[in-house]
Amino acid sequence: MSRPHEAQRPFFPFGKNPFRMLSPKSSQLSSKLLAVLNNFEETLAERFRKLDPKETGHVLSLSWMELAMKSLCETHSDVQNLITALELPVCDWEDKWMDVYLDISVKLLDICNAFSSEISRLNQGRLMLQCALHNLESSSSEQFVRSSSSLDRWGQHISSRNPRFENCGSILESLMESLDLPKVKNSAKGKVLMRAMYGVKVQTLFVCSVFVAAFSGSVKKLFELSVSDTYLWGLAFSNLLTSVNSSIRNRPSSGRMAIFKELEAVDANVKKLSPLIRSGEGTVEEESVRSSVSNLHRSVDCLSQGLDLLEREVDGFFQIVLTGRDALLSNLRANCPASAQMQKNNVER
Repeated sequence: MSRPHEAQRPFFPFGKNPFRMLSPKSSQLSSKLLAVLNNFEETLAERFRKLDPKETGHVLSLSWMELAMKSLCETHSDVQNLITALELPVCDWEDKWMDVYLDISVKLLDICNAFSSEISRLNQGRLMLQCALHNLESSSSEQFVRSSSSLDRWGQHISSRNPRFENCGSILESLMESLDLPKVKNSAKGKVLMRAMYGVKVQTLFVCSVFVAAFSGSVKKLFELSVSDTYLWGLAFSNLLTSVNSSIRNRPSSGRMAIFKELEAVDANVKKLSPLIRSGEGTVEEESVRSSVSNLHRSVDCLSQGLDLLEREVDGFFQIVLTGRDALLSNLRANCPASAQMQKNNVER
């Protein structure tokens, strides 16, 4: 994996909306804590607004998915800043939170690996297309046959299922269940932390569910959640969720596995080119073939660039989760010897 993000915290497993009734203006919080919390929530609200298809103009696309994953990484970075601002020692966190955190962070690593595996599979298909385009540079009929074979193999490959991606649905279900897990103890700093962590969990589940839908072609696992408007980001998230989920559900099916527009463009160009070269009548000199080859070339380049950029962001998120686990366990070993042994046993298990 690339692009390590040092000293950043990953997705934390705290309780489901534990402060539904806690207003951002709650008298229980000092002005300093309110400022820290409000800054975090307003920033999160702005990120949700920037992801709304009404603003970006498209969903689903690799560029939107890259933006969504980048936004998620930024939110996890903000959590680290919030923890630093709160000055809440790890030893003040309860052991049950640590158990759940380690369990959920493993699931996030698993889902990152599944995303990376699917991107690699799509890149393998891209190589088949590049082979076909290379063969089409020749005017020989033999090369045309090879090109046709490469296009057929690409169609079979892209329609197949990735075994490593099959368990993403169950991982998502498990993460959704984590929204209803142990609640925070009664402290002002704890309340701010829990509120912020709820926002992180919601964004993480939303982004991961969209990725699963995009890669699998199935809308069954799209995230649904009603968020209280006591959160400064609640309305922005509700608008985003409605807009994205409806856009995905209303997209016409291409008959392929994935449903993002860069792959759909490649598929459309392959379907247009294949009959021309399969007939044996076309040559590269013919305008229709030249035009179709050119269109396929552009769409493959666009797909390649999008996959490379998305892979970088997924790798970055993997590093955030992994670095967070290491940082947490190091902190425990250094400052909480008793808890450290319990966590060591947890990790080994």
